[in-house]
Amino acid sequence: MPRYALKIEYDGAPFHGWQRQRDLPSVQGAIEAALARLQPDAPHLHGAGRTDAGVHAAGQVAHVDLAKDWTPERLAAALNAHLRPAPVAILAASQVDAGFHARFSALARHYRFRLFARRAPLTFAAGRMWQVRAPLDLDAMRAGAAHLLGQHDFTTFRSSICQAASPIKTLDRLEIAEIPHSDGVEYRFSLSARSFLHNQVRSFIGTLERVGSGNWQPDDVARALAARDRAACGPVSPPHGLYLMAVDYPENPLG
Repeated sequence: MPRYALKIEYDGAPFHGWQRQRDLPSVQGAIEAALARLQPDAPHLHGAGRTDAGVHAAGQVAHVDLAKDWTPERLAAALNAHLRPAPVAILAASQVDAGFHARFSALARHYRFRLFARRAPLTFAAGRMWQVRAPLDLDAMRAGAAHLLGQHDFTTFRSSICQAASPIKTLDRLEIAEIPHSDGVEYRFSLSARSFLHNQVRSFIGTLERVGSGNWQPDDVARALAARDRAACGPVSPPHGLYLMAVDYPENPLG
């Protein structure tokens, strides 16, 4: 039975996250419904990561085993036809060997968070960025972020319902760019790690926003990390500014 990897883009707004849920819309459920139109007994789809409700993706990866041999182009086109009008697109498909697993074969996951500072409400970007009213201190946020790089016990930045076996993770990258616009300033956070704890990225962003707004000092991030206590974390950012951008594999099957 051939195995196929899929590269997936979606708007997370109408979904209750990636993972299928009984009686609630999910991205996994939408794609599995499309797969069932191609093969009624199609097995479950396995994703690289379980994004939360409202979180978007530009490069989610999943795999599925199908009975029929498909060319990648025809499989992607057929799924996209059955996914309409859901805001989900199969960007690419590839046949992979039986040892490939979208979750367990992954070497790194890359996320982006978009935060926009302006007083007027967002219109076109509403639901795509977290909005704050005043500009943030970029240097202070970068100083705070530096405390999070490397291997740590991230209990402080872990959801109370996180199911990971250990709170110890290694954060490989946390970069912050400031992008001026005519009507405000965008802050773009880029994060990379082999894996993340539940709500870890959004906990980082909410904490760093506190630093950027002057309510925390950069060293307060180090103290929060050392506390290993969820109560020491800053507020968790809203989900709609977060994007799963890409997933890396030893041999990238999707280009």
